[in-house]
Parts: sequence; structure tokens; C-alpha cells
Amino acid sequence: MLMISADEVLKRLKVKAKPDQLAGMARYGIVVEKRLGVSIPELRKIAKEIGKNHDLALELWNTGIADALILASMIGEPEKLTEEQMEEWVKDFNSWDVCDQVCNNLFNKHPLVWKKILDWSKREEVFVKRSAFALLSCLAVHDKEAPDEKFIDFLPVIKREAVDDRNFVKKAVNWALRNIGKRNLNLNKAAIKVAGEIQQIDSKASRWIASNALRELESDAVRKRLEQKMKQ
Repeated sequence: MLMISADEVLKRLKVKAKPDQLAGMARYGIVVEKRLGVSIPELRKIAKEIGKNHDLALELWNTGIADALILASMIGEPEKLTEEQMEEWVKDFNSWDVCDQVCNNLFNKHPLVWKKILDWSKREEVFVKRSAFALLSCLAVHDKEAPDEKFIDFLPVIKREAVDDRNFVKKAVNWALRNIGKRNLNLNKAAIKVAGEIQQIDSKASRWIASNALRELESDAVRKRLEQKMKQ
């Protein structure tokens, strides 16, 4: 099911592109090589018009153009996505925004998502490892059915990887820890405990991850929100 070709989609993307925005994107650490400069809201609009189309998503991915990669994640179908395709795609990540968009739009809905989080957390490639924690962070917010134990099982993984001082990794590890700790009071307590343990590790990255997470997780605002949530 193609109905619209990848070439036609690329033409649409080029019409909506704002190359003058690329310099600003680069200042936020976004890789702008092989990128047209189409905004996320515009990509979402195009994705909605196209609808789900996994064959087209695979063709768009093969273009290697960042805007097309993000669009591919928006129209891809998780039930048709194979583990082999996930492995191929994750190796192509070279910018944090592409990584996070693909994880949040598509990978997080795959039946093997928990397995991939564990697998990728052990990998050394910066954006493969980031993918593990971006997915964990996303599930902490959006997977309403997952039991607390799923997230508690991954707290030792967060602790293990908290020594990675690469910016794109440590920010994702911190992100996952904070989102788990904001899910409910039980997980808040568990995340605070692990953050305290991470803080004792002799590592600059660990100390940053822990102090940043504790500042939010122990805040009155988070505590009040979680207590209110428990009463509902």
C-alpha cells in the first residue's frame, strides 16, 4: 500500500522546508546535514494527511533525510515493524531529535519495546543507548497499563548507566529517572532512593543526574500532584 510515492512526499517536504531555521536547530545540538528544515507540527500535519503506511515509511527511511526519517516514524505501523527493522533504524540515528521522535512515535508501541530497552541500554553507540532511556521515559508517561515492577526492574539499569558522561546519554538517563519518579508515589519513593545511591557514585555524570532528578522528584509540586493523583 503506497498510493503516494516517497518522491512525491519529498517534494511536499521541500515545499514546507525552512532552511533558514537550520542554523538555530544546530545551536540546540541537532544535526542539520541531510535535513530540509520542516517543523514537527508540519510533519505531523503531513503524516495525518498520508495516514499509516508502513511501506512508504520504509521508503522514506531509506532516503536518509532527517525530516523524512521523522515522518517515517509518524506513519509507520508498529504491528508491521520487525525487530530487524528496529535494529536497522536505531543504527541510523545520528541526531537526538530523530532518536527521540522515532522512539516516541513508533518504537514505544512495539511488542518488543521492553526487550529493546534492555538490549540497547547495554550498547555503546551513543544514540542506541539514548534510545533505551528515551523509550523508558516515554513508557513511564504513556503506558498506563504497565505495572510498577516493570519500572522498578529498570532502576538498576539507570544506576548502571549513570556513569556515562556523554551529554546525549546522561540527559536521557536523567529523563528516564525523573519520569519514572513522577509516575506515582510508589515509584517516586523508589526513584528517590536510587537517585540517592547514584549520587554517591564517584562520577561527575552520576552526581549531575542524581542532583537534577532529586531537585524535581523531592519538590512540593511533584509530591502534591502525585498525592492528588492517588486520591482520584
